[in-house]
Amino acid sequence: MNNNEICEHINGITSIKQPTAHVCEECVKTHSRWVHLRTCQTCGATLCCDSSPNKHATKHYHATQHPVVISAEPGENWLWCYKDEMMAEYR
Repeated sequence: MNNNEICEHINGITSIKQPTAHVCEECVKTHSRWVHLRTCQTCGATLCCDSSPNKHATKHYHATQHPVVISAEPGENWLWCYKDEMMAEYR
């Protein structure tokens, strides 16, 4: 995929923010569980995915308009833009 096929939000990422811990920050507060984790590329928050009961990453996007997350799962190297509904891989 070349940069012309990637949205401006993903193209604007110059360095990847990695998770500081492998937990959903919001689920920990409420003693909830999560399935997979995503890390916001604007603020670095690590939150649970839409397969998780609380869908904190999507709620974070709607509350903040921070458009891009990465998978925080080991071995996965992709970004997702909520605004443009676009995915891209990174190395």
